[in-house]
Amino acid sequence: MLNNILVRPAAAGKRNLMLASVGCLSVLAFLSCSSTERGGGTLKATAQPPAEVEMPVQTLADTKQMAEWQQLFDGKTFAWWRGLGRDVVPPGHWVIDDGCIKKVASEEVPKQADGQPLKGGDLMTIDSFENFELSFEWRISPDGNSGVKYNVSEELSISEGSSHSALGFEYQVLDDSRHPDAKIVTHKAGDLYDLIAPRSKQLRPIGEFNQARIVFQGNHGEHWLNGMKVVEYDLGTSLMDSLLAASKYSSIPGFGDKRKGHIVLQDHGDTVWYRNIKIRLLP
Repeated sequence: MLNNILVRPAAAGKRNLMLASVGCLSVLAFLSCSSTERGGGTLKATAQPPAEVEMPVQTLADTKQMAEWQQLFDGKTFAWWRGLGRDVVPPGHWVIDDGCIKKVASEEVPKQADGQPLKGGDLMTIDSFENFELSFEWRISPDGNSGVKYNVSEELSISEGSSHSALGFEYQVLDDSRHPDAKIVTHKAGDLYDLIAPRSKQLRPIGEFNQARIVFQGNHGEHWLNGMKVVEYDLGTSLMDSLLAASKYSSIPGFGDKRKGHIVLQDHGDTVWYRNIKIRLLP
């Protein structure tokens, strides 16, 4: 259940907003960049493709290793990723930079031979996940905006939204000090975007990496930021249902349903870095 929730009246033109209480402190597990073995008990991984080469898909892990951390990024390749609505990573927009997955600012992306910009879009895991703990680090550019989405249905995203933009629960990644979205309390870093905001958090300065964790097990979800639980919620409760009904997602059928979904790094047009991305499956 949502604990110690503060619901306050919305300002003019805004929805009712809920501030979720801070949970207990927890020490994040140190993030590993060790290589993932191929074969039984591992996530799907393929060699880094050229810009327009399809990536083969392998199968998910043996249940004996469900409790083990498995990498979603080895610091060198896009082996676990593809573009949403694509078979490849959007060329020019997403690159490997100093052991990080980097989203290149849209205005800095190289143009095609005809002078038109390369088409961007969200970066999505090849695999999908139902119950999991996701750990990663993120660094945003000044005035930047991005996010990590989960519980994402590619089919729903394409049918109800954009061909290359995910619909799903979002761990907001933002420069709270400069980006105008920070004026909306549920649009700040660490928020469950447009739904729940922390009462307090410890956000590191621009230029430094923040440690993040998403726990999604059954109907229960948690967001962690720099060792602190900042958001907690339960799907199917009257409170969560009311928040979804008052959100930008209210008209999307099945948006709040729990599913085996993809994890997505958002292309919001701004430069952002992600590293040490790993996941462990939960029962």
